[in-house]
Amino acid sequence: MSGKTVKIGNFTLGSGKIAVQSMTTVRTSDVENCVAQILRLEEAGCDIARVSVLDEADAQAIRALKARVRLPIVADIHFSPKLACLAVEAGADKLRINPGNIGGVREIARVADCVKAHGIPVRVGANTGSIAPAFLEKYGKSAEALVESALENVRLFEGHGVENLVVSVKASNVRLTVEAYALLAKRTDYPLHLGVTEAGTKEQGIVKGSIGIGALLLQGIGDTVRVSLTADPVEEVYAAHAILRAVGLEKDFVEVISCPTCGRCEYDCMGLAERVAARVRGEKKQRKIAVMGCVVNGPGEAKDADLGIAGGKEYCIIFERGRENLRVPVESAEQVFFARLEELLK
Repeated sequence: MSGKTVKIGNFTLGSGKIAVQSMTTVRTSDVENCVAQILRLEEAGCDIARVSVLDEADAQAIRALKARVRLPIVADIHFSPKLACLAVEAGADKLRINPGNIGGVREIARVADCVKAHGIPVRVGANTGSIAPAFLEKYGKSAEALVESALENVRLFEGHGVENLVVSVKASNVRLTVEAYALLAKRTDYPLHLGVTEAGTKEQGIVKGSIGIGALLLQGIGDTVRVSLTADPVEEVYAAHAILRAVGLEKDFVEVISCPTCGRCEYDCMGLAERVAARVRGEKKQRKIAVMGCVVNGPGEAKDADLGIAGGKEYCIIFERGRENLRVPVESAEQVFFARLEELLK
């Protein structure tokens, strides 16, 4: 994780806790729908919400959003220093801009003066579509080009007295993303925003994001994550938490383990596993639940589970910490299991 800290609203990046981000998919000036989407993101566990600013109406709408939501708001702006400043003045908690398309020295200075006056941070960086031409020519489309381009953006703002920065180097190629962030982490101690950009639809994007973001988090790299999906942004939040849980950076959740099943499985293990996972999705308790396919290996393989079930043709066993507690007919097993699950979650 980074050495420096950056405060975004009520969240401090670099403090050790990884912030989960997502971005709204409706116009920011559509305040009612934008607020509704941010509230859904918060309910799903999002820490920071980003909104796009295409015009003055979008920029001014941030003031209305801030009055109705609790999540910090990041204003995403391209091409216009005027819109960047309007968004900050309307209450944005952070800017995300690309210095390469915001204008020249005068425009960058204008934005820098504005964020300094309001005490908010800026995310800068590069992706494979915004590498500075000089670095693209020197290094090609590579980790070195991404990092040099991002650090050039950092230097631009540092030159104007802004050191309240977050940095990113995204690519749609997973290997390139990991290589770039690993190199960037050696070159800067600013907080890093992780993500695999343009990762694709829900299924493909979750795979690419999990590999890229997970590989970096396991190396101790990264302070905030966004799993980019062409899907409902709430799915980005769920995916991000799943990654954090898989790499051991989020502890307060109910883990559901289940076997892939085989020919020995003679009850609806797959369906039950899905129903159990849906029930515990929002629970903030450290528990482990096992839904196993058969009694041959189930209790042994899941002996550390707080509660588990394994089935046979005529009966299922319900066990706790590997020890059988109940043996019930298959037709009533799910009802009995859910009753024990509710007791455990109280």
